[in-house]
Parts: sequence; C-alpha cells; structure tokens
Amino acid sequence: MSTRILGISAFYHDAAAALVIDGELVAAAQEERFSRSKNDEAFPRRAVAACLAEAGIRIEDLDHVAFYEKPLLKFDRILETHLSRAPFTFPQFRRGLPTWLGRKLFLPRELASGLDGRYRRAFVFTDHHEAHAAAAFFPSPFEEAAILTVDGVGEWSTTTLGFGQKNRIELSHELRFPHSLGLLYSAFTQWAGFEVNTGEYMLMGLAPYGEPRYEALIRERMIDLKPDGSFRLDMRYFDWLGGLTMISPAFERLFGAPARAPGAPIEQVHKDVAASIQRVTEDILLRLARTIAGKTGAKKLCLGGGCALNSVAVGRIRREGPFERVWVQPAAGDAGSAAGVALFVWHQLLDKPREARGGDAQRASLLGPAHDAASIRDAIAERGLCAHELDEEALVGRVAEALSEGRVMGFFQGRMEFGPRALGSRSILADPRVAGMKDTINRKIKFREGFRPFAPSVLYEDAPQLFDVAPGEELPYMTHVVPVRKEAAPVLPAVTHVDVSARIQTVDEARHGLYFRLIQAFRARTGCPVLLNTSFNVRGEPIVCAPEDALRCFARTDLDGLVIERFLLLRDEQPPAALAALAASGPAVKRASPVLDRVLRPEDAHPSRRTLMQFALLLVALAVVSGGMVWRGSGDPGDLAAGALAGAALLAATQIPGLGRVMYRAWMALGALLGIVVGPLVLGAIYLVVFAPISLARSLLGHDPLGLRFDRNAESYLSDKSTHRDPRRYLRLY
Repeated sequence: MSTRILGISAFYHDAAAALVIDGELVAAAQEERFSRSKNDEAFPRRAVAACLAEAGIRIEDLDHVAFYEKPLLKFDRILETHLSRAPFTFPQFRRGLPTWLGRKLFLPRELASGLDGRYRRAFVFTDHHEAHAAAAFFPSPFEEAAILTVDGVGEWSTTTLGFGQKNRIELSHELRFPHSLGLLYSAFTQWAGFEVNTGEYMLMGLAPYGEPRYEALIRERMIDLKPDGSFRLDMRYFDWLGGLTMISPAFERLFGAPARAPGAPIEQVHKDVAASIQRVTEDILLRLARTIAGKTGAKKLCLGGGCALNSVAVGRIRREGPFERVWVQPAAGDAGSAAGVALFVWHQLLDKPREARGGDAQRASLLGPAHDAASIRDAIAERGLCAHELDEEALVGRVAEALSEGRVMGFFQGRMEFGPRALGSRSILADPRVAGMKDTINRKIKFREGFRPFAPSVLYEDAPQLFDVAPGEELPYMTHVVPVRKEAAPVLPAVTHVDVSARIQTVDEARHGLYFRLIQAFRARTGCPVLLNTSFNVRGEPIVCAPEDALRCFARTDLDGLVIERFLLLRDEQPPAALAALAASGPAVKRASPVLDRVLRPEDAHPSRRTLMQFALLLVALAVVSGGMVWRGSGDPGDLAAGALAGAALLAATQIPGLGRVMYRAWMALGALLGIVVGPLVLGAIYLVVFAPISLARSLLGHDPLGLRFDRNAESYLSDKSTHRDPRRYLRLY
C-alpha cells in the first residue's frame, strides 16, 4: 500500500503544493502559476489539484498532509517583537493581529477548509528551517552533506546550520530574528526601488555595474560581523521591527540618498550601494559555509532558503569555499518548502530509507502539469491562429534555423518546472551570439530593466570549453554564477554579464530530452552549443503554465515564434485580428467594487442557500426577542405579536429571489464597517494598556530579549538549535 504525503506552503508568499508517494517527489507546483497572481500566498487549491491529478488520486487518498511552519512559534516571535518595541510597533500590530486571530492561529481549520473538509487526519507542522533543510538535502545527490539555510525569517530562525546523513537531517545552530541576511538584502532592495520578495534578483543583477564604495560603511555602521559569519544588525537603520517598510530615515541619511521611487532613473549611487551589499552578502555566506564545514567535516554542501537563490554568492562558495560540491534546491524559497516538508515526513518522521542518486531526485524539477496534443490543438484553433504540427526531427530543425536567424522563440514543452532556477520547459530562447539580443528581449519581450542579464543553457559535454566548470561537473539548475572563459566571452555577448560571468545551466539528454536535442541541432547549424534561456513570462507576471498562457504571452509581446509541444507558430503567419483579440483576452480586469463588496469577504458576498436560511432564522429570532423585550416593558401583548409579525415578514423577504442575498450582504457589511471603526479602537486600547507598559518596564530593567545590542567581545552570535526526535512533536502547532 502506497504512502501519499502532501506538503503545503501558504499564507505568507509563494504558496505551493508538493506530492510525495513512497519517497518519490512526483509533483510540485506554485499556486501563482495557476492563479496568475505573482507570489500568490493563498491556500494552493489549484496546485494541490494539479499534484493529485498527476498521481490520479483524491484528497481522501492522502495519508499525511504537512505544513511548512509552526504557527504558534511564529506568533510568539510577533508578540515578543511588539512587547519589546512598543509603542513603535502599533502600525504592524493593528494591521497584523486581526489576520492572526482570524486565520493564522487556526491553521488546522484553514487547511481542512482548503482541502474541502475531505482530509480528516491530523496535520503535521515542521519548523520553517527544517522544511528548508529537508528540501535542500533529501533530493540532493549526496549521501551526506553539510546543510546551510538562510532566508528572511521563519518562526525565530533566520539562518540554520546542520548536517544531513542518509535519511535524517539534524540542525545544530541558528541565527535568530531580527538579525537576518535575507531581510538585510531586502532592505537594500527596497531602497534601490525594487519590490521586496521579487526584486532581490534585480539588485543582484545591478551590482556588477557599480563599485563597492560603501562596503566599509555597511560593515562599520550597520553590522557586527563575526569570523564565523554570524552577525547582529544595528536596527536603527531598519524598520521591519516596528514599521510597515524595511528601512528607516537613518538608512537614507547614511547613504546620502532617499529610497528610489519605482521606475525612477537608476543613478550611480544605486549601482555602488548594490555592489556593496552584494559583496557583504557574499562574505557572510562564505564565512557561514566555512563554519559549517569546520563543524561537520563534510565535503559537500546543500543550500536552502531564499538567500540560496543569490547565485553570485553560490558561485563564490563553489569556487572559494571548502567543499568539493555544492547543491542548491532550485526552488530554494518558501515554495520549495512544500516539497521539503513532505520529504521530511517520509524520511525523518516515518523513518523510511533514502538512497542518494547520481544526479538528484528532483527530476530536473519538471514536476508540474503537462498538456496533451488534443488540448493544444483545440486552444490554437479556438483562437484562430495558424500552426504547423511537426514531428520531432522537423520541429527541432525549424526552431534551430529560426534561432540561428536571430529570431526569439517561446518554448513550451512537457511538464512545467518547479522553482525559479529550473528552466527549459517554459522558456524564451534566443541566439547568445547576437550582441544586441539582451537589450531586445528586455525591451520588447520581457518589458523590464535593460541591465538585467540572461542565462546560458549549454550542452553538458561542451560546458568546460566555454565556462569555468570542471569536466563532468553537472549544473543542471541555474543556481551558480561561474566565470566565462576569456576566449568565449566575445562569442557569447548576450549571456555574458559585465563582470564576465554567467548563470549557467548544463543540459543533458536524460534530464532535458527535447530541449537537449534542440541545442544539439543549433550546435550542428552554428557550431555554438549554447542558447540564451530566460523564463517564459513578462515583468510582473508568473511563468506561463497552460497553453493559453503561452499563446497570450506570444500575442502580447514581440516573440517571433512559439513552440508548444509539436506545434510551431510563427508571428508573420498569424492573422493580425486574431493576435489582437488574444492579446486583449485573459482574466477579467477587476473593476472598482461597490462599497459593500469592498468590506465583505468572498464567502459573505456570495452566501450559500444554507447560509441564507440560517440568516433568515436569525432575523426571526431577533424580531421575536425584540418584541418580547418591548412587551415586558409595556405589558401590551400587541407588542409581542408585532415582533412575531415582523419576524415573519423578514423571513418572507429573505425567500424572495435576490432580496435575501442583498439583505444578508447589507447585514454583513454593516458588521464589517462597525469592525473597521471599533476594531482599531479596541486594539489600540489593548496595545496601550498591555504592550506599552511591559515594553517600558523591560527597557528600564535593561532587558534585551531580541538581542538588539552589539557584543563586540563575543566570538559568535550563533546559538544552539536542536531537531526533535519525537515524531509526536510535529503534530503540535509549536
């Protein structure tokens, strides 16, 4: 009998689902790919459905469902922050506490609701960084390895060090909130005018255009960095403890420039500050890598957490660190934790064996849905487009020819990738030898900043001749930035960054199939075993998921052609009217809602028949009780009869089609409006009466529960951390 485990990450950002069956990661996907809402944090209903469909099972067939965090521990950290920093945290308190009290403290209920009440067993809750560590180690090709996870923050941990061996991981040390490399980098991201949680890639891409002139200033004023890579931040420069932004006015004064407004010109100061914080980030990660190597004696390293997506830093760890090999989870952020928590249940809690594989167990991260030829054919025909249906040999030849002629092609094949560092199935491809290709794609297709680089996909056997990789070294995910060889850089201008580096992806037939054969055909035609490869999306949108998404992106951009499985579409063959209609299609634009809709939850705006009946009975009861109270005061039985008649009238009104729904929505909206007015007053009273006095008393007594003070004499800021051995602990919310 198979054991089916569903892993879920949700309710913060990058919601995702992953399905593990008997230890095999068989499916995983982010919710944003289906909802088309970037970084969607909602319960991943569509992603769950896609994972279950891949395996042909139902929710009722699941043996375990696991969530990637312990909500009560996270709530403990939030309350501690408010207690320590009152009265400066009231904006966060007022905005965040209702969400916690209404949803996040009752995660078993929310998870059960998301699964339509069809899963009736206990839920499993792991520590946030345990999920990151599991995602980093269990799919890796290593029998044993050091583990380093670094991100913004989970419950309390922002960095963890540990060791993985066979089917177990053990975390031994941690760095705790608010001292966070991920939040530090995000603060600079916001200052540079990019969006937090998505713009960190932009900051990393901007860094090579600047000089690290402010590196010493950051080290002297902002951070106390120890030799082992642990640190504390001077929180005067940051606002994530008490405010609603990442940086404080002191941050802007330190660099002599205000935060850049999104879309404003990028000045040299922005480039230099980006270079400076990138250099500091690399140094911290290198020190942490050397520390965990010394503590474990391991020759291999697994990296997880959002900071592991800093591929420039990963490249330096690979070149300068003490490890023979470095493996990075291609979905290293919170989305990948859905896979991590499911694998944690299988190996760590159920104690099932694990065998390391020569490549890795992530299946090239091709874990999302695929689409059959019939549905693609119908989608193309319904939109009045012209397509050539070709066999593989003809398709590869035609596409390689188009690419060699300088055309930019959308490429949609097989199962969708999981994570931002796995490409080749939902990609935009071009000739890397064309000097102006980077600017063309950024301007006309991706609609993004011109400085942002593109990555090369190179045939596995040819990589050592063009890039600084060893013969036989596999880098199948775009997780490492490596130097471009001196003789190759002029030949590959579209994928060579200004510092003569590239975020490389090696491509082999076993993992990548048709994509591998396409690059082979391109090499046979041009002598170049490399293609420019970037994600198939435009700025602000998730990577395409379904054929309809790819067709719409094709119509809205200047892509010269589109490959969807065995179908080839060329722009110059398409009816202009059909392209225009397709470009204008898609999810309906949300219009301004009436006042009632804006204060209602979706379930209140669209009540079910059962809800309406319960509402009608409530109105009847209220009318009768009100009449009875008036009767008790007046002694006139007519008042009681009037209340009963009013209740009967209200009951009848709720049964009139449409009218009952309007009455219910008005009632709920009134309650919501009262909550908007009364809620802040109540929260303000609680904050002032409870949190502010405790904070003041702590300050007077010299307490420092968040560790905000620098200790220049300390050798390390790392603290001990342990991994629980009793599986029952993982049924708790804390």
